[in-house]
Amino acid sequence: MADRSSPTATRPWYAEGLRFTCTQCGNCCTGPPGLVGLSAEEAHRIAERLGLEVEAFYRRFAHRVDGRWSLVEHKTDHGYDCVFLDRRTNPGRAVCSIYEARPAQCRTWPFWPQNLTSRRAWTAVKRRTPCPGMDNGRLIRPEQIRILRDATPG
Repeated sequence: MADRSSPTATRPWYAEGLRFTCTQCGNCCTGPPGLVGLSAEEAHRIAERLGLEVEAFYRRFAHRVDGRWSLVEHKTDHGYDCVFLDRRTNPGRAVCSIYEARPAQCRTWPFWPQNLTSRRAWTAVKRRTPCPGMDNGRLIRPEQIRILRDATPG
């Protein structure tokens, strides 16, 4: 039986870090209809980036889902794309047109708590999304993973 007081007993499965680099494939920004949640602060930041009044931003780019604000999604050949996913400017790429102002939900992908529960959960979401950046690219240290995981809105 493992000693529960030992440091290894509480080490997460990703204790050596995880590799991730965004490939700008857009797969995390499309799929079945969902919720791209945003806080009031994030809405203000996006509105400012777009040069809009906050009320105009909400009318044009957001809607309520179960009492929370969410970015609008549009039906495409790929599924339901976030309204800010740009597939036209750079053919073969799907880029976020508000990347610098994107909500925390987007900034913290794929380090969401539900994706980090186990290696199996990580692999399942990597396959389901599918996200070519997961397990590839730069090494994200466990400390940074924890920061991103804990910053993910609930």
